[in-house]
Amino acid sequence: MRILYDSKLLAHKDPFGTLTPGQKCKLSIHIPSTVQATRVACLVQREDGEACGEFILEQRMKKDPYEVFSGEMELQERGLYFYYFHITHKSGAFRLFKQGDDTNMEAGDLWQVSVIPEDFTTPDWAKGAIIYQIFPDRFHRSGKVDLTGKLEPYTVHNYWYDEVQWQPDRWGKVLNNDFYGGNFRGIQEKLDYIASLGTTIIYLNPISKAFSSHRYDTGDYKTPDPMLGTEEDFKALCDAAHEKGMKIILDGVYSHTGSDSLYFNKNRTFPGMGAYHSQTSPYYDWYTFYDYPNSYNCWWNFDTLPTVNKMHPSFLNYIIEDEDSVVAHWLKLGADGFRLDVVDELPDEFVLRLKNRIREIKPDALLIGEVWEDASNKSSYGTRRRYFVDGELDSPMNYPFRTAIINFMRKIDDGRGFKDTVMSIVENYPPQVMACTMNLLGTHDTSRILTAMIDDFQGDRYAKASRRLTRTQWVTALDRLHAATVLQYTLPGAPSIYYGDEAGMEGYGDPFCRRPFPWGREERELQIHYHRLGQLRKKHEALRLGDIHFFQAVNQQLGFTRTYKGQTIRVYVNRGSDDWEIPVGKILLARNMLTVADNQLVLGHNGLCIVEDEA
Repeated sequence: MRILYDSKLLAHKDPFGTLTPGQKCKLSIHIPSTVQATRVACLVQREDGEACGEFILEQRMKKDPYEVFSGEMELQERGLYFYYFHITHKSGAFRLFKQGDDTNMEAGDLWQVSVIPEDFTTPDWAKGAIIYQIFPDRFHRSGKVDLTGKLEPYTVHNYWYDEVQWQPDRWGKVLNNDFYGGNFRGIQEKLDYIASLGTTIIYLNPISKAFSSHRYDTGDYKTPDPMLGTEEDFKALCDAAHEKGMKIILDGVYSHTGSDSLYFNKNRTFPGMGAYHSQTSPYYDWYTFYDYPNSYNCWWNFDTLPTVNKMHPSFLNYIIEDEDSVVAHWLKLGADGFRLDVVDELPDEFVLRLKNRIREIKPDALLIGEVWEDASNKSSYGTRRRYFVDGELDSPMNYPFRTAIINFMRKIDDGRGFKDTVMSIVENYPPQVMACTMNLLGTHDTSRILTAMIDDFQGDRYAKASRRLTRTQWVTALDRLHAATVLQYTLPGAPSIYYGDEAGMEGYGDPFCRRPFPWGREERELQIHYHRLGQLRKKHEALRLGDIHFFQAVNQQLGFTRTYKGQTIRVYVNRGSDDWEIPVGKILLARNMLTVADNQLVLGHNGLCIVEDEA
């Protein structure tokens, strides 16, 4: 018999998940009577390994064949902590560690618990939201494109369905300077379509003036790219979105600027003296030069993306603190928050100051961070990040859920890994964060999810440039995507649609995941499916805010409940070869269901079902 302790179960740890300073947490561990334990202690250490507490668990009861030891853990300071158990018995002593959802003596990981600020809140409007991500140049074009002031050189596609330019130039560089002319007015014209998907948040990739089509090489933080439109156009878009019940958040790119920018001005495009041409420039101290001017610190060695000194007072004032700082500028025009690009390259103090400033301007502003791992224990550049224990981020991008869904759908995982990933994130994230965590299947940085259902993001993406799914692959991918989106929309958090995924777009990584939206060529059945999922979330609070409990996660079958205020919704996805008999209920959505008889539903291979328990 094994010692029983599972931090995800209230029978062992109450309350579930994160704590606040001074909050009492009851721990209960079940030890086989044959061990003859005489003393049980929970040993807590800080994230750096420093011991900081010992809590004794007393024997409370006998529950054959176990003895139950219980006690309270109470941590007074905010921070990330890890703990394990030390058990003394008549013949000696040993340490007990975590092994998945099980336990193991003298080997394994430590259990984790975060102590977060008591006043840490996230915007109510972001909890259980549906996010629609738009790559602005490639979504929709309205009217004649005004190129006045556009950074050169560039090309503009005359035909909306042209293939993206991907071939390197004669120097081996991919310039990303081909444009389709998507603009603010184009997005505004499609707001009814976006809203029809149940969208409550629109997330725009960078909109500031820049050389490239992706606009992560910022040229002027406070000026919209001329091809997108004017400040007035942006404000009109925000006003129109707000009227339809949708918020707009912007990409905040504060790790680096473009070399062709007001601040660096390597190409002398902008008036005044940038840091590259004058050491007396007001922006000189924003950058780190190794051998002035041609050798400088740049993001991932891209010389077009010089890295900035984020904590320099001048940069802090410009981006955050000034009356018309960058964040203040866009919030006052109508934006409702920001998604921070490469947030792990921004110091914690910078992120917290930005968070405090946007909340000062707009008390319910949202701050999302680009994090590819578990954000609760993320380390970058040798530093453990404090995204939650200092209340910095309202939401991270949830790439772990994406990986778990893809692995399950492609049968890399039989369901156990999916459950472990989901419950680990749910346990480690504060509930107010979990409710608005950005649950994505595709982004501008990943292969299209339809493609990912068949192939991965490995190998030379340029060699795959013109490759499209065969008809057989398409049918398989589409079937898998129906189930994948059911998981995405029924897990805790805020599902995020990358523009065009709902229309059946294909493509490997950048730039092929950034093709123009296929207006008039959409996969209509898939769009209807996304619409139905959006309406289900809108109608059922349990899908937006409910607790999650797994009752099946093995043999390619996933089953879990979402429960909120007396409402219970059951979710089933069957990737196994065997049919799956499940109890009946009010069917909200189903696919590949074989029969409904004798108080049983039967799901076939690739079957899925969302069922509401009737009161």
